[in-house]
Amino acid sequence: MKFKWTIGAALLASGAAAMARDPQALYLQSLAATCAACHGTNGRALAGPGVSALAGRDKDDLVRRMNAFKSGARTATVMRQISLGYSDAQIEQVAGYFASQRP
Repeated sequence: MKFKWTIGAALLASGAAAMARDPQALYLQSLAATCAACHGTNGRALAGPGVSALAGRDKDDLVRRMNAFKSGARTATVMRQISLGYSDAQIEQVAGYFASQRP
């Protein structure tokens, strides 16, 4: 039996190939994926109390907030633990990623 390409399969293959060609984009998406459970896919949180959307926010503000969680200056149980897992460079990178996302 001969394999027939469908449009979906072709798009999936081309998307995977594009990601493979841009390891930096894949790396940034993997860093940002850590935030998705609470802040939504690509930083677009669902409306509700307690969790803010990150998409389109100011990069410097996001960096300040993450560093405040990391230092303990801003209290939060989960964010404190997550922020400790990021280097300063990774915080800059993930903040830039969310700042570049469409709200």
